[in-house]
Amino acid sequence: FDRHRLRDAAAASSEDRARGRREGRMLHDMGEEDAGGSGDTLRVSLSRQFQYFLDRSTVYVGARWVGFGVSVALYGLRVYLVNGWYIVTYGLGIFLLNNLIGFLSPQVDPENEGPLLPTRNDDEEFRPFSRRVPEFKFWYSSTKGVLIALCMTFFSVFDIPVFWPILLVYFFALFFLTMKRQIKHMIKHNYVPWSMGKKSYDSATANRKNNK
Repeated sequence: FDRHRLRDAAAASSEDRARGRREGRMLHDMGEEDAGGSGDTLRVSLSRQFQYFLDRSTVYVGARWVGFGVSVALYGLRVYLVNGWYIVTYGLGIFLLNNLIGFLSPQVDPENEGPLLPTRNDDEEFRPFSRRVPEFKFWYSSTKGVLIALCMTFFSVFDIPVFWPILLVYFFALFFLTMKRQIKHMIKHNYVPWSMGKKSYDSATANRKNNK
């Protein structure tokens, strides 16, 4: 009889320990879920606030570009003071040049879709210039690139030894060839990369157009 009682007590004790372990795992999982939920909520909140700031800044074109100029000046001062990270600077220059070409290029290539661009011909109907990279996206991408490059200058792993005059010559050569090709494209298709606004005509000009 005593042996049966001892066996029952041991079984009850093992069940209690198993129940305690299960409850402990449940509480641990609930704590992890609460922590994960709090992290997701904070991330979503910060993302919404940042997007709200971006939406509000769309109308302040001049202020945004002044901020971009300040960030470029800070990056240039940083590189000048530390005397390094020239390969990062070269990569940043190529990135900004690529953004500039997208900003100056039409959304629809006239070589494939026909003349859909604003031209200098006064007799044609006005068409606004539609960019491949809009102004706000151009600013945001360029500013983000400068800030990322600035952060990279604080890590020595990105400071690759290089003879910087060679990179400077390469960059200016690439800039010259790229802009030359872009200007030739503008001249060939007779367009300018901006919209001057709807044209206004005086009465004499309007009469001449009506007589035609």
